Amino acid sequence: MNKTLQHFNLVMFLGGALLLGACNKKVANAVPPAPPLPAPTATLAANPSDIELGQPAELTWKTTNASSISIEQLGTLPPSGSRSVNPSSSTTYTLVAKGPGGVQEATTRVMVNSGTAKLTSPSSASDEELFRKTVTDIFFDFDKSAVRSDQKTTADQDANFLAQHPNLRILIEGHCDDRGSEEYNLALGDSRASSLKDILLAQGVSGDQIKTISYGKERPFCSQDNEQCRQQNRRDHLSLQE
Repeated sequence: MNKTLQHFNLVMFLGGALLLGACNKKVANAVPPAPPLPAPTATLAANPSDIELGQPAELTWKTTNASSISIEQLGTLPPSGSRSVNPSSSTTYTLVAKGPGGVQEATTRVMVNSGTAKLTSPSSASDEELFRKTVTDIFFDFDKSAVRSDQKTTADQDANFLAQHPNLRILIEGHCDDRGSEEYNLALGDSRASSLKDILLAQGVSGDQIKTISYGKERPFCSQDNEQCRQQNRRDHLSLQE
């Protein structure tokens, strides 16, 4: 009888020890799943989207969260920007933005009206076409409004062309990079436009031909975060008055 009781007590002791060990066993903490990677976004627009044969259109795009951006007709592209195109027929442009979070596409179409096209030969190019081929933008150093020495030849060439075409009316747009406040850059862009205007006037261009405006950092030509891109935004852009 005593042996049976001892055996029973031993079984109960071992069972309790196993149960206690199971209770004391630590449960591994669950690792939460990684958050999903952000999906790319993309926009693409054409301006104008309806053109005559021989006329250009400008494609403008913007993407986020993408490591590879391309348009079949243009190849690999930066994350945002613009590019002039001159299709010979109506064309659909599709931008493909790829990133760790997936793929996003954006599409725009340029309609080409070939029935009313008026093509001109180089010998009969209009003054407006000659302006776009001849007149060049002027670039500036950071935080400076004086025309750089390496840009004065370009400014002189612009002045020579405009003096020979007094019928053309131009707008000098002062632009800046993204550093500094909006107010400061508007003032700096105005000073840059005025500096070029003074050179044109000194070279014989009529004051009636010239208007100036400052866009500061509001209308960048390039939006990448590097010095090469910022240099493209520090400029006087010359356009024909509408």
